[in-house]
Amino acid sequence: MLRYLGSAAIFAACAAAPASLWAAKPSAADALKLVPVQKDVDIDQPSSAEIERAIVEVESVGGISGWVVKTDAGQVLRRFLDTNGDNKVDQWCYFKDGIEVYRDIDANFNNKADQYRWLGTAGTRWGLDDDENQRIDSWKSISAEEATAEIVAALRDRDAARFRAVLVTPAELKTLGLSEQQQTELAAKIAAAGEKFSEVAARQNLVGAKSEWLHFGASRPGLIPAGTSGATKDVVVYDNVTTVVETAGKHSQLVIGTMVKVGDTWRVFDLPKNLAGESTAAAGVGYFFQVAVSARPEIPGNVPAGAINADLQKLITTLERLDKGIVAAKTDTERTRLNGERAELLEQIVKNAAPGDRELWIRQAAETLSAAIQSGSYPAGVGRLESLQTLVAGLPDSAKLVPYIQFRRMSADYNLKLQGKDADFEKINETWLADLEAFVGEHASSPDAAEAILQIAIGHEFAGKEKEATEWFGRISKDFPQSDLAPKATGAKRRLESVGKPFALQAKTLDGRQFDAAAAKGKVLLVHYWATWCEPCKQDLEAIRALQAKYGKDGFYPVGINLDSTPGDVTAFLRTKSLPWPQLYEEGGLDGRLATEMGILTLPTMLLIDKQGRVVNRNVHAGELDTELKKLLR
Repeated sequence: MLRYLGSAAIFAACAAAPASLWAAKPSAADALKLVPVQKDVDIDQPSSAEIERAIVEVESVGGISGWVVKTDAGQVLRRFLDTNGDNKVDQWCYFKDGIEVYRDIDANFNNKADQYRWLGTAGTRWGLDDDENQRIDSWKSISAEEATAEIVAALRDRDAARFRAVLVTPAELKTLGLSEQQQTELAAKIAAAGEKFSEVAARQNLVGAKSEWLHFGASRPGLIPAGTSGATKDVVVYDNVTTVVETAGKHSQLVIGTMVKVGDTWRVFDLPKNLAGESTAAAGVGYFFQVAVSARPEIPGNVPAGAINADLQKLITTLERLDKGIVAAKTDTERTRLNGERAELLEQIVKNAAPGDRELWIRQAAETLSAAIQSGSYPAGVGRLESLQTLVAGLPDSAKLVPYIQFRRMSADYNLKLQGKDADFEKINETWLADLEAFVGEHASSPDAAEAILQIAIGHEFAGKEKEATEWFGRISKDFPQSDLAPKATGAKRRLESVGKPFALQAKTLDGRQFDAAAAKGKVLLVHYWATWCEPCKQDLEAIRALQAKYGKDGFYPVGINLDSTPGDVTAFLRTKSLPWPQLYEEGGLDGRLATEMGILTLPTMLLIDKQGRVVNRNVHAGELDTELKKLLR
């Protein structure tokens, strides 16, 4: 039964940070004093007479118990639940016209709300409050319409943090599978938008203190399939998004621009386009569909008149038609045919492009051909890449472009062979490593050499050749210290050389507590790198649970490092399967700090540290743990 602390003061505190414990039935008047943590939630607000007639009942459904506040006619007004049976309220549910429209959630059961959900007729938003300060840090779910409303509210309140919550994060950008060029361009836009928002919001005059979001405007969303402009995944986007803002009865149009779908959320990567309130803001503002073609340097209007010849314009127009045809293709045969025509066309564009613009087209051709090959929609593309490489080798300034094409041809060919029927994986991998080493020897200074070296190092590690792997990982750090791959390679080398050395780890747990591995000295520490999308990881969790029950009293101390992309994924998982050991989390997943420090490349990975704080096994498997623990705890 839930305990009840009935004073108005406690209810007021709960309204700010829900944490009440109830044992006796509360009065309807006290229960109805609770309000949502987040503002501007439209809920039923009974009159004094209605409150006097309201009733409070105990509810228990599916093992979940709580108090339900109803009108005298039986319509639900509030519901306060204990979902984990610890006699503490952890869900505060609010209703409008008998429909639940909002919920405060204490997902880690520490008596503080850390998630906020809009439901029913109020929308689909699901906000996460990692530091439990009653402000939403990120969104687990938010529609495009709701995201634009958040932007309007952020401008109205000059709230940069609220705007950043709907801005694509660097970690999310990496998960979209866009080309290197697009990732670079968008990363710059994201950084600039985050930095400039406060300044721009203060200067703009379109959204004022009394402005309200009115409605969302856009055509249907579009899908950019894997293989387009080097993308490795399908990407769902809105281009030309606008929203109407009402201020004192006057309507204004705010031009949002492009929105991209990331998981169950819609995000932006740039500031709105007309924050000075100009009525002449461009009608067509987009990145993926408009800019993908119109921003090319060969398009009229982007270069001085007369700088483009009629033949090249005709080729570009045909390319646009083929791009649309590939998107609309319904069969593999049709898609393959169109990709072949596109490859031929790109070669012609490369030959006809002005020298200053040729590199852009060469890189686009190599990226899109490689992606089409690996997606299985253009197996013959390997030959096309060879042809492109030969063509480019005869052009001036080809030194950096030939290895660029060659590496993408090699990668596409390798992945194509792996997909083959009755593929001899061992032989394919041996050839792949030999080709990579030859590439590094021939193009040692190429930026792609760093990626090639990483693949060599990973191949040697997986083959059990740890000495060779360590040397190759070290080479990335030495030869390419500025590369994005250098920190991961340094961490992988550290991991491979870690046995017998002290283990250091400092981070925060999901519920905000500080963890330091140094404090675990005197115990046997297991560090388990895992993610909710990794099924073998989940099997490890059950094995660790059993071993903790068996050896916990003897000094076995497991700690998890979760590498999900968003904290909401692991928090939701832990609600259904509580784990009685600390779970560390930082944003970034496999590219984040916690994975990078030890160069974690695959999941699950487990490290075992002895009572003196030294690594004794850097890749222990669940089946070995019982034997290892008996030795170390003896």
